[in-house]
Amino acid sequence: MRGIAILFCIVCLSSCKYFKIQEKENNTSEIVAIVNTEKLFKKDLLTNLPKNIHKQDSLILVNSYIQDWAIKQLLLSKAKDNNTEEDNLKINNLVKDYKESLLINNYKEQLIKQQLDTVVSDEKIAIYYANNRGNFKLNEELVKVKYLHFSENIKNKNEFIKLFKSEKIEDLESLEKQQLSFKFHQFNDSVWTQLDKVLLKLPFSKEKLLKKTKFIQEQDSLGLYLVAIKDVLTRDSIAPLGYIRSNIKQMILHKRKIELIRDIEKIIVKDATKNNNFKIY
Repeated sequence: MRGIAILFCIVCLSSCKYFKIQEKENNTSEIVAIVNTEKLFKKDLLTNLPKNIHKQDSLILVNSYIQDWAIKQLLLSKAKDNNTEEDNLKINNLVKDYKESLLINNYKEQLIKQQLDTVVSDEKIAIYYANNRGNFKLNEELVKVKYLHFSENIKNKNEFIKLFKSEKIEDLESLEKQQLSFKFHQFNDSVWTQLDKVLLKLPFSKEKLLKKTKFIQEQDSLGLYLVAIKDVLTRDSIAPLGYIRSNIKQMILHKRKIELIRDIEKIIVKDATKNNNFKIY
């Protein structure tokens, strides 16, 4: 309890001191709080706290920061006193391993940036897809769909329905010119879209949208919905190449990265052995 009371006094006094310091000349070496031999300086607060905040908010943030800092220092002090030689050795080894891993990974990333070939041709993507088709089963439904939603009271409603039903490119272009009149739409039915995303837009059941159909019309209190389903792919179907092209590219690049790292490791070992920097006894 005594330690908590002392900490509370430190926080309160330090907070007051901090605001007095703000009114004085800007001296970033001013001490704001002390815990044992550790010091918190005004410059630490200025660095870690937001700029241009209200004085009342600043007081809350300063108190919180000082308290967190003090608790951290007190816990560190207790932890150091409580640790055994064995604990310290384990922690030092963990720190050493972590630092070494960071250094090595940073070095590898630099080499990868310099040496990795990031160009993946369409041919390589197609070959990879053909050789691994069984690994690309869908876990979701896909549809090629166009849809349109507009208010029931909109002018030219019948004209819009007629243009939507048409398969002529010029009719679709005429619709696109009127897009500001629509609540939302999608006219490109040449790309695969996740069915779940479509269902967020349209008041249709999943079963209804999983059937190829040239035209569906439905109305609710929000307006009129027009839908045409060009094609459907169900779960466990093989994903189309166009839908997973970017994923395949990343897979190929990841494979190249692994192979490049292995080659780098082999070259490093070979050079070290050649220069007598690596020996096995």
